[in-house]
Amino acid sequence: MAAHEVEGGLKSVASALDLLDCFLEDEELGVSDVARRLGVAKSTAHRLLTTLASRGIIEQNPSTGRYRLGIHLFELGHLALARVELRRRSKTLLEQLREASGWTVHLSIAQGADVLYLERLTTLRGMRAMEQYRRRWPLHATSSGKALCAYDPIALHARIEAGFPPFTAHTISNERDFRAELDRVRRSGYAVSRQELMSQLASVAAPVLDAQGHAIAATSLTGSVRELGENPDRLARLVQAAAKRLSQLMSGGAKDPTET
Repeated sequence: MAAHEVEGGLKSVASALDLLDCFLEDEELGVSDVARRLGVAKSTAHRLLTTLASRGIIEQNPSTGRYRLGIHLFELGHLALARVELRRRSKTLLEQLREASGWTVHLSIAQGADVLYLERLTTLRGMRAMEQYRRRWPLHATSSGKALCAYDPIALHARIEAGFPPFTAHTISNERDFRAELDRVRRSGYAVSRQELMSQLASVAAPVLDAQGHAIAATSLTGSVRELGENPDRLARLVQAAAKRLSQLMSGGAKDPTET
């Protein structure tokens, strides 16, 4: 993965940012791993790592000698999330949705061909149903991703271009089936995923729309396929109500529940 060339930009900065992207999938990486992924010499990779480590962006695990994201990056990311208007306005609504449903709640946006979770409010049974939690998953394998793609042609195009890798035997694996699924989402107003990302995991999601009917986010509930996936209608109504309320908040059509 070569550094992205940006007109008027600094190659060293681009290389540092490409290095950070290496940690999207792996918690720790060695110098050789980073050098191979960036397509640079080990000495160059080492200089990049030590420079970022000096500012707390990267840190070295003393036990393994490998590198991982540093606490300062976590602090910056936490500040960025806290400042996202969508996340701030949604917090009370998401808490109410968790209370009413009893399941883990997510707020997500489309990020390229993936769904990126901005917020997660957990419940014990919701956590048990989800074997592995990551902030980013492919759009086609989640209910949130379906809800976003149904009302966001840019996200849909990105997913089609990236393809449809399978996670389980139930994952949608081609464009035709995915488009048919999105038609169903538009008819019902909500999306469902049953064991498409993980075994025994189900979720239901609804889009948060702007004034033009374009999806800017999605709210979802995650739980076991036995309890949530077999009869999602009641939970779908709860998710749809929360998404509609957030849509109104973001468009200025309702009072923000966080404001007194």
